[in-house]
Amino acid sequence: MTHQTEHQITMSAPAGVIYDLIANVGNWPWVFPPAVHVDYVEQNGSDERIRIWATANGEVKGWTSRRTLDRDRLRIDFRQEVSQKPVAAMGGHWVIEQVSDELARVRLAHDFQAVGNDPKSVSWILQAIDRNSDAELAALKTAAEQRGRDELLLSFEDTVQLDDGSAKDVYDFIYDAEQWQQRLPHVARVALTEDTPNVQTLEMDTRTAEGSVHTTKSIRVCFPDHRIAYKQVRPPALMSVHTGLWSVDDEPGRTAVTSEHTVVLNRQAITAVLGEQATVADARAFVRDALGRNSLATMRHAKAYASAGRRG
Repeated sequence: MTHQTEHQITMSAPAGVIYDLIANVGNWPWVFPPAVHVDYVEQNGSDERIRIWATANGEVKGWTSRRTLDRDRLRIDFRQEVSQKPVAAMGGHWVIEQVSDELARVRLAHDFQAVGNDPKSVSWILQAIDRNSDAELAALKTAAEQRGRDELLLSFEDTVQLDDGSAKDVYDFIYDAEQWQQRLPHVARVALTEDTPNVQTLEMDTRTAEGSVHTTKSIRVCFPDHRIAYKQVRPPALMSVHTGLWSVDDEPGRTAVTSEHTVVLNRQAITAVLGEQATVADARAFVRDALGRNSLATMRHAKAYASAGRRG
């Protein structure tokens, strides 16, 4: 039996801006709360395949979807190729309608089947769709309407070159975050679980340069020996969104590890965290310095670990 749902929202933003936020899946982890990581698998004109990892009712699910993009009609259709239990099949569409010079309506529709048409599974899926759709549409409205959001969005990366040692050892150091409390001076506590292979939940207490400690919780999607993508589901107060990517490049003549960050600053927390006179520019500089310092420390320790491994 096929079940159908539709959620919608009206926002004060041009339809084209809204469409572009949905069409570019690279936006999703910082725009949509449930999205953890999205990769393009294949792109062929208006047709594409994407691999998605997202939370649903507190669980991390991964699947591959096909999408058809139609910018002229402001419509995007999607269909899961292989769904994860309890979902047997799922698809749907996004449609953006310009209802006036200032307003656009976004409709997000789903159709799905549950494994064995089990009533409990149907209820679980409906709850997940309702929760995720409401969160996604609200976040999309915020992203589309806040024209000044660009100053709150910050992306940067740092790279450390490896002189010797194995790229795999560097990856293993970052993957094995359970050991970070013993290996990294800025990590005070770690709790790591991996119920699904290569999908980790990492809770960590981190020491700041000033000596205070803050707790973060991240979901990490691991691609063995090459990349680890993550999203903080509990970021520090100064950030409303924090996503990142560790990547290890092992090419002839060049082995390097890179840390990438994308952050959306929490404007309401800036003065509370940094003082009454603090500005968005101050917050950008503070976050760039703090995240960069910790990432560089992690990569340099990973480099030393790999070098020691090579020396045997």
